[in-house]
Amino acid sequence: MTTAHMKLPMTIRLASVLLALSSADAATPLANLMETTPSSKATLAEQLEELGLIYRNKQNPTLQEFWLLGRYHGQYHDSEGSLGDNNAWEDRRTRFGFQAHMFDRLTLHAQAISGSDFDPDYNGFTELWVRWKFTDAVQLTVGQQKHRFTHDRNISSRYMNYLERAQFTNMMGLDYTPAVTLSGKKGKWEYYSGVFSNAAGRDMWSYFTELNSGWSFLTATTYDFGKLWGTDSTFFYGGYVHSDVNDNATNFTRFEDSVSGALIMTEGPASLMTELTAGFGGERGDGIGLNIQPGVYLTDKLQVVARYQLALADESNGLAAQRRYERPAGLPSGDLYQAAYLGFNYYIAAHRIKLISGIEYARMNDEDVVTASVGFRMFFGPHSAAPFPGNKMLDGIW
Repeated sequence: MTTAHMKLPMTIRLASVLLALSSADAATPLANLMETTPSSKATLAEQLEELGLIYRNKQNPTLQEFWLLGRYHGQYHDSEGSLGDNNAWEDRRTRFGFQAHMFDRLTLHAQAISGSDFDPDYNGFTELWVRWKFTDAVQLTVGQQKHRFTHDRNISSRYMNYLERAQFTNMMGLDYTPAVTLSGKKGKWEYYSGVFSNAAGRDMWSYFTELNSGWSFLTATTYDFGKLWGTDSTFFYGGYVHSDVNDNATNFTRFEDSVSGALIMTEGPASLMTELTAGFGGERGDGIGLNIQPGVYLTDKLQVVARYQLALADESNGLAAQRRYERPAGLPSGDLYQAAYLGFNYYIAAHRIKLISGIEYARMNDEDVVTASVGFRMFFGPHSAAPFPGNKMLDGIW
């Protein structure tokens, strides 16, 4: 099989086959939209809550749901540093695919991606997996999927409050690769655990079959503390990953072993996420990173967010600056990194359509850079679940 067999037209062909499995007399949301008028009291976010849902019929024994899914993220940045400057518009993420729920237990998910600025138009798949649900507590997923180490990484880019994840998270090279995972929820506990390949790329067939890049083992859990300490919600995330890499590895190459713990709290319009991540082993030694993310909804649509990052390494080049913005502006590697961010997010239709803006000051050892950025984000398709800010909005002060 060649790479061409895995391109976007394959996604469209699979979608057509799955739609044909649905019963002819079942009503679809698209048909319902033609017959009814949305309530004038419904917000735009409520009207778009099921954007991308093509078919739903819980009584159909074969196909219960079919979604088209996709996202577009575009952003502009202007960075000025002690060693240089950089500014550009970037078509950051463009994805398209489908998700189907079948036989009450099987989920099929395919999501193709373009490269940055649509170069190339087709750049492989971020996700290409099948999941079988034995029970709510035991679900087996096989295929290319997300590496969910750290709460920062676990939050989908659809729901992030910032254009970029933290420096320490991005430095670890956590990405989508072929994997076999078990996940589930029982009571207040959720878990996610599995074995991942350490490489992925455009040629999906070779990365699915050769598996010659080493492997990673990940285990993570989330516990719901409920209204601990008088909060509206408090969650704890904990994770561990071991990576055994070789010269063919493209991902998970920074550390041999890593641990992470995060506390995520909300109270009224306010939120606070604090995460500590540490990595051990590897060619550039050990490192540790602190990521603190407070935020407040001023109104139901306007949110102010901040972030403080601190990272340290025991080798002089143990930390890498952010690949976007900071490195193009000349920020070097080092052993002490700090960054402070302040921004405003405007939610046009909750997380479905939103604007993100902010200013960040970053310093690596004795060099620094200031970056101003603004971004547009939209997506359609089913939501995913995670602690704040995953598919969650808070009521504003005013």
